[in-house]
Amino acid sequence: MRTRTPLENPPSQSTLEDLRMPVQAKLAAAWASFMFLYIYVDYLALYKPGFLDDILAGIVHEFDAGPTFVAIALTLMAIPILMILLSATLPARVNRTTNLVIATLYIPVTVFNAVGESWTYSYFYGLSIGLEVLLLAFILRSAWTWPRRTASPATLAAGLDSEPLRRPQDA
Repeated sequence: MRTRTPLENPPSQSTLEDLRMPVQAKLAAAWASFMFLYIYVDYLALYKPGFLDDILAGIVHEFDAGPTFVAIALTLMAIPILMILLSATLPARVNRTTNLVIATLYIPVTVFNAVGESWTYSYFYGLSIGLEVLLLAFILRSAWTWPRRTASPATLAAGLDSEPLRRPQDA
């Protein structure tokens, strides 16, 4: 009887190992992806004709590029950047709530980024906003459907009172 080599096995007979990824890792990866898009959209906007001239004149998207604008822009960038770290390190309950709140708040922020843009760049902004909103929706879904662990009755009883049970005559 002839044995088959691994190369002779058709791909349909082999299955890939599909390990469950922790929710924290999914969220951190999604926020990192969001940040790459967020940063690259701003970077690629520099290539629009006249954009650099406006920046040199102190105007960014019709806003004065003064200290207030720079502080707001830094804040809008820092929050998703910090969400990468927070998603990987916060306890589950706080992590879930934080991701739900921040992702929800960033949907209108993301859409607002296209306000006042010309139609000639509608595909660019439409694609970037669409991808960013999809990532935010993934974050919301992942946080919303965070798996719950069911506790056994013994675990619940032990968690209710940290003191050991005493007999009535010991009290």
